[in-house]
Amino acid sequence: MKKALITGVSGQDGSFLAELLVKKGYEVHGLLRRASTFNTHRLDGIYRDPHEAGVRFFMHYGDLSDSGSLNHLIGDLEPDEIYNLGAQSHVKVSFEIPEYTADVTGMGTIRILEAVQAAGSSARFYQASSSEMFGSSPPPQDEDTPFHPRSPYGVAKMFAYWTTVNYRESYGIFATNGILMNHESPRRGETFVTRKITRAVARIQAGLQDELYLGNLAACRDWGYAPEYVEAMWMMLQHDEPDDFVIATGESHSIREFAQLAFAHVGLDWERYVKVDPRYYRPAEVDFLRGNAAKAKRILGWEPRTSFPQLVELMVDADVKLLEDALSGRLLRSDRDQ
Repeated sequence: MKKALITGVSGQDGSFLAELLVKKGYEVHGLLRRASTFNTHRLDGIYRDPHEAGVRFFMHYGDLSDSGSLNHLIGDLEPDEIYNLGAQSHVKVSFEIPEYTADVTGMGTIRILEAVQAAGSSARFYQASSSEMFGSSPPPQDEDTPFHPRSPYGVAKMFAYWTTVNYRESYGIFATNGILMNHESPRRGETFVTRKITRAVARIQAGLQDELYLGNLAACRDWGYAPEYVEAMWMMLQHDEPDDFVIATGESHSIREFAQLAFAHVGLDWERYVKVDPRYYRPAEVDFLRGNAAKAKRILGWEPRTSFPQLVELMVDADVKLLEDALSGRLLRSDRDQ
């Protein structure tokens, strides 16, 4: 049985990856940052009492800013594969807390790789790099496109990318970068623009919200479906040699297009509800991202399967159902209280 360690396990990608690896027969260990409230709802489908027989999923408290916890965890677990998905990953927020973003998103990668080296581990390492590293470089962006990040988050990810390459070349560690274009799902955090739109669509349709405030509607992104992108992560670590891969759909759509499709899916005219608020603009914008995943297709056999309209519709449907379930639960509780 292979053993995997996932940082950022409670996030969108981490939860999908944990599910994938458990299904493939792995023993999966997730790094969980200590907080005053639980944020493990995305893992409810696979988490069980760790004392039950046959359980293959475990969570451990630790932090990418704490080298001690990483050293102990990697030394004790001796994982076969390490997936570093943990980060301060909100681009707009990175302008407000740049030092913290650099420490966790950038230096966290060095701490893991140093722990791997110190333990003499043969673990294969996956670094979650980001399309935000490309920044203002013109599309299509592939593995040879120069980086020009436009945010502290993008800069920190670029540092982590080159750290991964350096440890691969310097110490022979099996270290791979996955440069993933934007990938979404109903598990996307509620502060990210796609989920912000689909949640608002559900609430506006239900009469609970009147308007949706967004920033730069012209910004274009290459949007894919997150479960397919975590498959690519796993495929990279099964390859014979460590390498770097862009994962993308090869299409680009604006935030305006996303909003149009999302509102139209429930029969609403987006222009009646969407307002532009300059507060949501970034100090430096990334205007156009469109990836070229030809290398991943050629070497790994990976291709996207979910179209942009399908992605928007499944996210809207999920948020509509989530709201309906929440409202139904409130009504049931209200009836019981009477």
